[in-house]
Amino acid sequence: MDMMMLVQGAACCSNQWLAAVILSLCCLLPSCLPAGQSMDFQWPAVDNLVVRQGETAMLRCFLEEGASKGAWLNRSSIIFAGGDKWSVDPRVSIATSSKQEYSLRIQKVDVSDDGPYTCSVQTEHSPRTLQVHLTVHVSPKIYDISSDMTVNEGTNVSLICLATGKPEPSISWRHISPSAKQFGSGQYLDIYGITRDQAGDYECSAENDVSFPDVKKVKVTVNFAPTILEITPTGVSLGRTGLIRCETAAVPAPVFEWYKGEKKLTNGQRGIRIQNYNTRSILTVSNVTEEHFGNYTCVAVNKLGTSNASLPLNQIIEPSTTSPVTSSAKYSVKHYARSSSDKPHYAAPSTAQYGITGRAEILFSCWYLVLTLSSFTSIIYLKNAIIQ
Repeated sequence: MDMMMLVQGAACCSNQWLAAVILSLCCLLPSCLPAGQSMDFQWPAVDNLVVRQGETAMLRCFLEEGASKGAWLNRSSIIFAGGDKWSVDPRVSIATSSKQEYSLRIQKVDVSDDGPYTCSVQTEHSPRTLQVHLTVHVSPKIYDISSDMTVNEGTNVSLICLATGKPEPSISWRHISPSAKQFGSGQYLDIYGITRDQAGDYECSAENDVSFPDVKKVKVTVNFAPTILEITPTGVSLGRTGLIRCETAAVPAPVFEWYKGEKKLTNGQRGIRIQNYNTRSILTVSNVTEEHFGNYTCVAVNKLGTSNASLPLNQIIEPSTTSPVTSSAKYSVKHYARSSSDKPHYAAPSTAQYGITGRAEILFSCWYLVLTLSSFTSIIYLKNAIIQ
């Protein structure tokens, strides 16, 4: 009763309005209760409300029958007192789907909204409170990663990847290569004595199960001295075009030089043409003469070293197109070869030994053609008959 009189007296003065509101709010808070008064905790307490960043949080609270006022506090700050809004945050409002509901709605929650909230309701006998702890989960976000780098083969490399999120995200590394080698988790990736096979993209992934992992890449270029992988041997005939190809592996791309013996070759020099690509050089020799034959050397140079390889350009003698055997002779030989290997045949017997001449010889020849198709016994019989 004394406290109510004090509030009414303070409200009479406009310059003490704020003090009146604070004193009236104390009737709703357990910290303002008289010493020795007990609290009635009949409402179930919500230990933790988890909401993702950017979503809407609904902190539920209801007015019991006979309750006159309600208030929401965040730590020591007053958000709502009854229907009066004390917070200047436009995202905060009271949800009143029913007369008894006194829930707090926070739209587009952020990390700053994380923390404890208290709903206090004044009943006929004593205030009752509901404690809610709002936890805002934040998707992983990589905010710092090593820049693309170029190093020399054999040096040590350290990569860094830093990320934020709630819960704190785990960080893993992966080498983007045919083997897709996985590395251990951690913000730092150390590679000792890097080789050319370890060049390429390294993927950092930050993950905390709130949403999809955040992934970023860093490219590592490894410089190494040239190595000639292949120099193609060739041979060419006089008057034709010769070609020598030189294949290398090198980073950065090498500069090529060609030599014949000890003499350096240049484009346009006596039919010489040099075409250089990233890791390949092609030497073309047009209208080859005797002077073009000899030893050729390919030299590949970059800032880390030099490599060279040599091979000769040899003369090839083309076979003659003429032949000592005429076409008719070739045909005769082939014909004879086939005749000697075909089906066996029998030589015709001489008619002289039987004293047959003139028309008898012609008749005998005809009979012989017939007899060759008969059996051996028939041939002997007919021949004796003709002779008689």
